[in-house]
Amino acid sequence: MYLDHAATTPLSAPALAALTTELSRSGNPSSLHGSGRRARRVVEDARETLARAAGAHPSEVIFTSGGTEADNLAVKGLYWARRAADPRRMRILCSAIEHPAVQDTVEWLERHEGAQVTWLSVTAEGIVRLDALEQELDDSADEIALITVMWANNEVGALQPMSSITAAAAAHGIPVHSDAVQAFGSVPVSFAESGLATMAVSGHKIGGPVGVGALLVGRAVKLTPVQHGGGQERDIRSGTLDTAGIAAFAAAADDVVTNLPEESVRIASLRDRLIAGVEREIPEAVLRGPRTERLPGNAHFTFPGCEGDSLLFLLDVAGVESSTGSACTAGVPRPSHVLLAMGLSETEARGAQRFSLGHTSTTQDVDALVAAVPEAYERARKAGMSGHASSIRTAGTGFN
Repeated sequence: MYLDHAATTPLSAPALAALTTELSRSGNPSSLHGSGRRARRVVEDARETLARAAGAHPSEVIFTSGGTEADNLAVKGLYWARRAADPRRMRILCSAIEHPAVQDTVEWLERHEGAQVTWLSVTAEGIVRLDALEQELDDSADEIALITVMWANNEVGALQPMSSITAAAAAHGIPVHSDAVQAFGSVPVSFAESGLATMAVSGHKIGGPVGVGALLVGRAVKLTPVQHGGGQERDIRSGTLDTAGIAAFAAAADDVVTNLPEESVRIASLRDRLIAGVEREIPEAVLRGPRTERLPGNAHFTFPGCEGDSLLFLLDVAGVESSTGSACTAGVPRPSHVLLAMGLSETEARGAQRFSLGHTSTTQDVDALVAAVPEAYERARKAGMSGHASSIRTAGTGFN
């Protein structure tokens, strides 16, 4: 029972068909002979398809290897370009709940490029505080290079007030980047209407293959390239384009956006069934993130008295696959920075479990989780309590 669609979701049928078709062909899209021109047509058709799905102009679509590369291109490129134009602009405003692809990039700029970072605080539900953002803009707009806030949080599913954020930034002429990897294909997303300067999306989150994504870049936006080479993709992202992956990505995007109105309702219904079932079986479990303004496929709980990893493995044994948070930090023994930013203690944050639904999810998946979670939680709680007691005994004997 796969309940980890936020990490990656299975290939959709249209994406698989496009991928297998293009993998059987050859041709570099930058070549001038017949095979190259054919590959170029596939890429440009895909660019138009993805642009329609994301509410953008085709010229604004820059293909990448995925969301992480897209985030790096945007955050570094905006910072370098803005600072080159005005050396005073060394500040970055970044939400405290960003995906590591953005968080680590911002921290790298802080360590190596002199960036001054302000981490925007969030509410207890994981939503960026607009008053904190507006205060920063009022105090030091002339020093700010960019703002970066994810469209929807990958752990607790909280949807951010993007229109309000971009409107506040626009009043001061400051570009905003958004990691929309979790939002695109789950909720309506329009780059043209968003007011964003740049926006990152990824193929494998929407039924496309791993290894392809895109950065949407406004036509008037200037980015300093991160890598150099053949000058592909408006000289923003050099490198030979993955024709097959791009075709599959576009097919997945067209499919998911076409079916979004009906599918989001279906998935949200499953999510609500899951939440109600977990809360019925384990009343002490706490739903994290907002009740309403959240991704349709996200249900994130903290389970008191146990370690999230223990619960994950026990559910896995029972045939239910879930997550403790971002797959990009899975296996790292530390509490979620997202939950800590929301005000949870380290002890509370350690009991996290994310259940995420997607296009293959069914009521049987949800009911299997609800049936398995009581025993798994009880065993994980006993293991957690046992470990805690053991550490206390060890500390008392001086052997810790």
